[in-house]
Amino acid sequence: MVTQDFTVQTKELIDNLKGVCTSYGLGNDGNEFKIITQVFLYKFMNDKFGYEVKQLEPKLALAESWEKEIAQYSDNQYEMLLLRMSPDSAKLKREHFISNLYNRQDTVEFAKFFDDTLRDIAIFNNDIFSVKTGSGAKIVLFDEISNYITDSNQRDNFCKAIINQLVNFSFEKIFNQKFDFFSTIFEYLIKDYNKDGGGKYAEYYTPHAVSKIMASILVDKPVSNVTCYDPSAGSGTLLMNLAHAIGEDRCTIYSQDISQKSSSMLRLNLILNNLVHSIQNIIQGNTIKTPYHKVGDKLMKFDYIVSNPPFKLDFSDYVADLDTKQNNERFFAGFPNIPKKDKDKMAIYPLFIQHIMFSLSDNGKAAIVVPTGFITAQSGIEKKIRERLVEEKMLRGVVSMPSNIFATTGTNVSILFLDKANIKGDIVLMDASKLGSTVKEGKSQKTVLSDIEELTIIETFNKHVAKEDFAIVVNYEQIKEKNYSFSAGQYFEVKIEYTDITPAEFEAKMNSFKANLNNLFAESRTLEIEIHEQLNRLKYEF
Repeated sequence: MVTQDFTVQTKELIDNLKGVCTSYGLGNDGNEFKIITQVFLYKFMNDKFGYEVKQLEPKLALAESWEKEIAQYSDNQYEMLLLRMSPDSAKLKREHFISNLYNRQDTVEFAKFFDDTLRDIAIFNNDIFSVKTGSGAKIVLFDEISNYITDSNQRDNFCKAIINQLVNFSFEKIFNQKFDFFSTIFEYLIKDYNKDGGGKYAEYYTPHAVSKIMASILVDKPVSNVTCYDPSAGSGTLLMNLAHAIGEDRCTIYSQDISQKSSSMLRLNLILNNLVHSIQNIIQGNTIKTPYHKVGDKLMKFDYIVSNPPFKLDFSDYVADLDTKQNNERFFAGFPNIPKKDKDKMAIYPLFIQHIMFSLSDNGKAAIVVPTGFITAQSGIEKKIRERLVEEKMLRGVVSMPSNIFATTGTNVSILFLDKANIKGDIVLMDASKLGSTVKEGKSQKTVLSDIEELTIIETFNKHVAKEDFAIVVNYEQIKEKNYSFSAGQYFEVKIEYTDITPAEFEAKMNSFKANLNNLFAESRTLEIEIHEQLNRLKYEF
């Protein structure tokens, strides 16, 4: 009940912040999501700081106001308290507290005071919370929020309105909650800002069902001290589900995405889900052209890789740069064709599949969302990739999902599972396309899987169970015989039902068929005569 109440209160806070933005002319503005997410993060960090110092100092937990109690500490005592905190925790000076800003709303140029406070928090925590670009530049935690208000006379009032929304309740009582609570809040927080509006790479949100299925199949036994990677991370849904399945304290996350917006969302997602230690590995940059994560001069290899790469994107300007001797092994199957027209329809996802195959460790596993057409394409780069997956014995299986599982695209998708240790075969091919129920989401139709359907997919796959017209278990030789098709339907047996009948029953059935045919011929003859007579009458009338 407590969690449910806090979910409602948290969503109300987000709605109220959006209301403030609307009141000051920023509703649906391109910068609104920066304000909402950064202010929410400030609130979260403030309350998390209070929660953690109370764990270290019980007297703060007993105080009527921990902020007033901690104000009595000497500078030396306060510095020692900060040193005792977890290295992954945000460190706040006493002047950074929300209560301090709330009590100083009469300050001249309050908007500047507000911005300076957030900027100082970012600088004070730069080593922990900054996202890097591919060139090494750091993207700091907070922007100067008041500058998004074009009317400078309204900036003070705007910042006061923001602060007044942050003092109504505290997150402290729900910091013992885990992934499910914060994933729900994160989805709600970014739901209006995470649509694929023509941006590059995976800015759109991967459905929770798809993320859960991918993580639950990849992580089918306990593991620890492993690396997780997404080369087109978007806002991090796939990585969060994977980390949750493994255990946030038993894995380190690495990612890259060309979108600054997505990288900022991923940083927020990591902070909410107790994965701050991985923020230093979040890179904004072009994965295919300039992959960042390396050991020495060689690309890093990962234990787990998840990806929902962009299917189509104009990558024509970069193809010439990729066609080098150093990239021959990484892009063994070659490069997608560049369309003469509509270059934005260039199929880029095969580049990501090849990059992922190259980036797997010796026992690495991967799950990749692909267009369903990939699993049966009879020529080109797609066919070459499938052949390599079979020849190198690293295919674990495929799950073909229902249509419209993504509300933002009508493309049918499948999930491709790789496992470099799957040498013996035992490959699961599954057709889950008939599952789910259709719901309306905005102007689009979306297919939603029930909890039972999700569990059926996961358990059937992980137990390697064959089910009629749903799943089949095959080996590498069988796939070669089917011309490297990964489509489950091509392996299902065609069943013909036979019924034993006596000669007399057979004769009766044949007579019945003859009688029906005679009746049909007679009816057609009658109809022909009637039409002929009508035509004659028409000729006479004219």
